[in-house]
Amino acid sequence: MYVLSIAEKLQANFNEMVDIRRHLHMYPELSFKEVNTPKLIAEKLASFGIEVKENVGGNGVVGFLKGAFDGPTIALRADFDALPIQDEKEVAYKSKIDGVSHACGHDIHTAALLGLAKALSDARDSLHGNVVFIHQFAEEVVPGGAKAMVEAGCLDGVDYVYGSHVSSWSELGTVLFCEGYAMAAADFFELTIQGKGGHGASPHETIDPIVAAAQFVFGVQPIVSRNTDPIQSAVITVGKIESGTVGNVIPDKAYLMGTVRTFNPQIRDMVEQKLNNLCKAIEIQYDAKLNFKYTRGYDAVYNHPNETAALREAVSIHLPELQIVDVPPRMGAEDFTYYLQEKPGTFFFVGGGNPSINAVYPHHHPKFDVDEKSMLHIGDVFLQALQLHGVIK
Repeated sequence: MYVLSIAEKLQANFNEMVDIRRHLHMYPELSFKEVNTPKLIAEKLASFGIEVKENVGGNGVVGFLKGAFDGPTIALRADFDALPIQDEKEVAYKSKIDGVSHACGHDIHTAALLGLAKALSDARDSLHGNVVFIHQFAEEVVPGGAKAMVEAGCLDGVDYVYGSHVSSWSELGTVLFCEGYAMAAADFFELTIQGKGGHGASPHETIDPIVAAAQFVFGVQPIVSRNTDPIQSAVITVGKIESGTVGNVIPDKAYLMGTVRTFNPQIRDMVEQKLNNLCKAIEIQYDAKLNFKYTRGYDAVYNHPNETAALREAVSIHLPELQIVDVPPRMGAEDFTYYLQEKPGTFFFVGGGNPSINAVYPHHHPKFDVDEKSMLHIGDVFLQALQLHGVIK
């Protein structure tokens, strides 16, 4: 069974993949609240004759396809949670759940992997090894589902792991690769500044939390510009400030929220420590009370160079209709990192942008959509990974 014939089976499954994707798109479920989605996935995998484990690490589903011959075990992952975003597209498959939508493409990932699972199940008698289909819950919300699924054993016996994400910011027909650090560690912080309110005409009788908040915002800038090697990367963003109600009253409190993005673990540690030091200094300077909460999110995604380079070369040789794009690291985050910390592999992007169908909006936008043909490209690249390791001869 050549990879081409399995790709033809994948192509033949396209209409079913579209049906699955659109059903998921109409009935999205939020992170950690997925009930019907994992049931549908498990039922589909079982109907293909694939061994299924449910409730893996929580709401995760894992399918195991055993090939006829000995060989490596390759894991392929798709996530299936949605976002708390109103769907504003005018399409037949618009979300029917108020305030919830698949505004990131996880429905595409799920349908693509199910279509591939069906194609591979039909070819199991020719497979030299095994394929594990990881359907992951809760990618969008820290602590995510990947870590829990790994701890529950979804990678037991696996030799390599691969994952993909559709991209609306890259055109249909592109495949995006990045060796080494590809996506950043994403941390979050909250800061409550307790001051002493009073009249705006008598600031000397108050402890102004707004001034202290401004000092914090300005104080974070040198952490990157004067404490981080310019060759390295770090981003500190304050995205929310709340304080006060009128212009002539100094309030009691100020509240700030922000995010930190890094790649290097040492820089990540340094930034957290410097933020804590800054809060202590502001407390002393302004006699305010600062309650600083720092939450570590996903670790940085590190794509193993050998597997990334090998898959890139395989795609360039065997899928010449696809355009390879080498991309720099991105400051976005993904919990696929926890699979790559355990097993070698890579995480790649597949283009889904298409202006002709209005698939031009960014991820997490109310009008987000992608070209559904991207599902075939995800499946085709996954097939190249399987062929690369000899599962498909």
